[in-house]
Amino acid sequence: MTHKSAPSAEAPTSGFAPLRQTLFAVLWVATVIGNTGSFIRDVASSWLMTDLSSSPAAVALVQAAATLPVFLLAIPAGVLADILDRRKFLIGIQLLLASVSICLMLLSASGLQSVTSLVALTFLGGIGAALMGPTWQAVVPELVEKKDLKSAVALNSLGINIARAIGPALGGLILAGLGAAFTYGVDVMSYVFVVAALLWWRRPAAAQDVLSERFVGAFRAGLRYARASRELHVVLLRAFLFFALASSVWALLPLVARQLLGGGAGFYGVLLGAVGLGAIGGAIFMPQLRERLSADGLLLLSALVSAAVMAFLSSAPPQWAAVAALLLLGAAWITALTTLNGVAQAILPNWVRGRSLAVYLTVFNGAMTAGSLSWGAIAEGIGVPLTLLAGAAGLVLVGLAAHRVKLPRGEADLVPSNHWPEPLTAAPVEHDRGPVLIQIEYRIAPEDRPAFLKALARLSGERRRDGAYAWGIAEDSADPGLMLEWFHVESWAEHLRQHKRVSRADADVQDDVLRFHQGERPVVRHFLAFNRPHEGRA
Repeated sequence: MTHKSAPSAEAPTSGFAPLRQTLFAVLWVATVIGNTGSFIRDVASSWLMTDLSSSPAAVALVQAAATLPVFLLAIPAGVLADILDRRKFLIGIQLLLASVSICLMLLSASGLQSVTSLVALTFLGGIGAALMGPTWQAVVPELVEKKDLKSAVALNSLGINIARAIGPALGGLILAGLGAAFTYGVDVMSYVFVVAALLWWRRPAAAQDVLSERFVGAFRAGLRYARASRELHVVLLRAFLFFALASSVWALLPLVARQLLGGGAGFYGVLLGAVGLGAIGGAIFMPQLRERLSADGLLLLSALVSAAVMAFLSSAPPQWAAVAALLLLGAAWITALTTLNGVAQAILPNWVRGRSLAVYLTVFNGAMTAGSLSWGAIAEGIGVPLTLLAGAAGLVLVGLAAHRVKLPRGEADLVPSNHWPEPLTAAPVEHDRGPVLIQIEYRIAPEDRPAFLKALARLSGERRRDGAYAWGIAEDSADPGLMLEWFHVESWAEHLRQHKRVSRADADVQDDVLRFHQGERPVVRHFLAFNRPHEGRA
């Protein structure tokens, strides 16, 4: 029996179809408002740091303080997004972020703001962003029908870039005209809209599940999956290389605006607004680009365009030309973001999506943090223009080299197959009993051994991704035709979850293995470890 699914015959739906669903539309508008406020706050913090210190390292430290918490906490946040009530969790995060902006507002109004307080509060705001990112992504399937999921993900990216276009420009104008305290106050008001929308959302209570995961076990399961998924490794590698090098322009942009281009706070906001407008344009033309270029081609194009913009900015061009260049940078940036995020979404099953996306966010923000600190330190020694040129050269060289490591296509059917039968037991087994040893016996003809072992090697990856922490294959010394596959999982409950995790694509791999087996279906045995020493005594 094969588990390959037939191609969908559904007609493509409009990219704006999710907005016809009231729940998604309300939360989407609220997130646009909230993200706009966040960009307003970030502009104020970045520019305020240039007033407090002219050091490139200090200015880059603000970017690092914002991204470091996501690097440190994204994976735990992904676990929390899977095991907590997501609506209540999001409300708590919004209240934390509002508190951070209130503190920034009060310190600025009283004239007590310092480099230390600004970096510390930026770091605290980064913690809120770290907790929020995986959770927002995880709730999207709850808000729209399955056929509209891809469009909803694209609309979320579009919403962020609408906020990126409006927020920085608005923040720069407010900052220049009314000061930092008022600017932070505007951000505080944005959270009112987000919290109100979340309170309005009547999220159904989750059904009780005896196999629901706890934090530590879910954390380990997510790391096991990320460690065993070779496709995810490719995405993470390509993301790290791109963002570590491209981060130079983001870390140094406040200094580019002030020192190279001779602009003020308002002009810095205009530059960031141009990035947002360029990203919106890039998102609109993305479908046409995808028809002509593969994911690898899109990522290479993004690297080349970003490098060209960085080199152009290093020459201290006229302000109008710099704004035009930032439009191109925004288009390149959104192309890279959506390409890498889209591939990551396509290769992840639902049960581990939040945790694996959190791993992706960890790598993304780790690259941005390390890059920001490194480029800031380099700029201290050789200056901003040469640093931008070095980043541009590195982005071109690494982009061309990484192009040879192809991104996964993401075409596998990851819907659970539910084809494993319930394991036979002589008596009910406690869920925390373990570890569990699973053995599967195969009868293989000598001429089929090489092809069988090759197919089984592919199956080993599936076993590890879905919960096995150890796997192996052995042969009977007295009967070489008898092959034994074995793997360990940490508990009986984890093995039962493993039954629910097997996808249709995994089932196809298992079918490839089973076609070499002779006779009835392979014999499967489950062995339970003794939890206490006295259990093994007669």
